[in-house]
Amino acid sequence: MAKISAPKTASNQDYSAAQIQVLEGLEPVRKRPGMYIGSTDVIGLHESLREIIDNSVDEALAGFAKNVWIVLNDDGSATVADDGRGIPVDIVKNYGKSGLEIVMTKLHAGGKFGGSAYKISGGLHGVGASVVNALSEWLFAEVTREGKIYTQEYSRGKPTTKLETVKESRLEHEFIHQRHSGTLVTFLPDKQIFQETNFDFETIKKAIRERAYLVPSLYFHLQDHRKGQEKQINFYFEGGITALVAKINENKATLHKPIFIDKQADDVNVEMALQYNDAYSENVESYVNVINTINGGTHLTGFRMALTRAINDYGKKIGSFKEDEEGITGDDTREGLTAVVYVKMPQDRIQFEGQTKGKLGNAEIQPLVQSIIKEGLSTYFEENPSDARRILEKVYLAAKARLAAKAAKEAILRKGALEGSSLPGKLADCQEKDPSISELYLVEGDSAGGSAKQGRDRKFQAILPLKGKILNTERARLDKVIEHEEIKNIIIALGMGIGETIKFEKLRYHRIIIMTDADVDGEHIETLILTFFFRHMPEIIKAGYLYIAMPPLFKITSGKDSKYAYSEDERDTVLKEFEKLGSRNIVNLQRYKGLGEMNPEQLWETTMNPEHRILKQVSIDDAEEADAVFTMLMGDEVPPRKHFIQSNARSANLDI
Repeated sequence: MAKISAPKTASNQDYSAAQIQVLEGLEPVRKRPGMYIGSTDVIGLHESLREIIDNSVDEALAGFAKNVWIVLNDDGSATVADDGRGIPVDIVKNYGKSGLEIVMTKLHAGGKFGGSAYKISGGLHGVGASVVNALSEWLFAEVTREGKIYTQEYSRGKPTTKLETVKESRLEHEFIHQRHSGTLVTFLPDKQIFQETNFDFETIKKAIRERAYLVPSLYFHLQDHRKGQEKQINFYFEGGITALVAKINENKATLHKPIFIDKQADDVNVEMALQYNDAYSENVESYVNVINTINGGTHLTGFRMALTRAINDYGKKIGSFKEDEEGITGDDTREGLTAVVYVKMPQDRIQFEGQTKGKLGNAEIQPLVQSIIKEGLSTYFEENPSDARRILEKVYLAAKARLAAKAAKEAILRKGALEGSSLPGKLADCQEKDPSISELYLVEGDSAGGSAKQGRDRKFQAILPLKGKILNTERARLDKVIEHEEIKNIIIALGMGIGETIKFEKLRYHRIIIMTDADVDGEHIETLILTFFFRHMPEIIKAGYLYIAMPPLFKITSGKDSKYAYSEDERDTVLKEFEKLGSRNIVNLQRYKGLGEMNPEQLWETTMNPEHRILKQVSIDDAEEADAVFTMLMGDEVPPRKHFIQSNARSANLDI
């Protein structure tokens, strides 16, 4: 038996000033890059590019830049340019270096700290440029000011040339000569730092489209110059967040025109755009200085309180709600609600919770936003009574549905079902009680469910067979969702409840795996299940707990040798392998169309065994796009779905 030695511990004598490492300049960034950009994976890579983009956006917010160009170059680098004022190049007192070099090489240096150059900005605490410089194999900066072009080059955060004046730009992009002033930065992400250095066009497109809505009249030009990927797209929206709300509600039947509120209170500007549709899901986005606060915060809380109070007050005023009635709740206002809340405020006042800026923490912003939006909505309702009544009818129906859903849930709770004391009879639970180890398979059909129950590892794998196609929850209120037997079984098995009573910490499985047949019906059932999770339990998807099983499509047999193929390409490869072996045996090709065609041993070996199986993890990379797709595919509006089918018919892979 191998002997394991205890780690050596340092004595007090060993610990002295010699062991203390002082990191100068940008060395801390290269030592701990995750502290500055969140991670060194593909997300951190795009965060670096976003920081440079946001420096140009800040010039637009300050009222100077009209254009931002983003170019993906063939050598793997990225170029970001604007037509703003250009970073100052004169010498900074006490440093003896140009403003450009200070901004590019010093942390917490720039016009966003205590100066008046940027009252509103979205950069990473003003350290964006220097952090990106530190994490780049090389960076080239070019500033155009007062008819002159200044350049300087860096490598991993350190200058490799002095600030130089040149007659013309060394870059050949066509937009270079359109600019009379501004900043241009080209950088190559460092492979020593990043796990992935290949920029994704779609990810960048989403980021700049979002910013184009938030900064009206700013042109964004995204160009991909990489060989074989050449393309470009431009964004420009005069409508601001009102245009964003209209875009989100595209293909949905809306109840009224977007309501827009815009008011300045001292040094804080509050914008809000709101529009209800006839669907049942909610889509609300919030921003602070072009930063998407995905976890909300005080500005979002203020908006919700204002909306609930404004609707209640108006309903009571016109007699829709009696004075002694409870009225509507915040949850009632969410059904069919699409809204964007956008706060702009001085950078030095912002208090974010967490390093990723996901939640605004400024306590004083909540009453400010609440007051402005409440006043604005009350005025709008008075001036547009027909719109106000349609909104009242919508939330009143939501309140009735909430009460019906509450009654249905209470009926289930009386049986102890949603509390986990009475699990569904169809559920073959696992022995493991630790959610992080436990898996739940949602299996199409009783036949496949039976095979899965026999073939599983009962220690950590639970099986819940689903009979037929479940309810399309895109078109159903919560009370109808809960009444549906198969969905009710899923809710009970998961153990975390549903609606406003969800308790995520009570989730019983941290891997929920959808397993359906590899045919059209199976894909339909899979889509219905995905719709349910996206609309009613998105927390599970965001946590990375939802998966799709990949059963094999083919079994290829030659004599005693058998291999499984999970795609047509893999099938062709296996067939060629058997041909190379020169086997005289007849090769038999079996196409699996249903899980029930496999016996328990085969199902375990191919689809359920963690050592061999293939799982697709479900994620929401673009919530806005996902919402649009679910609305189009599963909603009531037929024309958008018909157009989608016609447009994609040629690329459909039908297994008839």
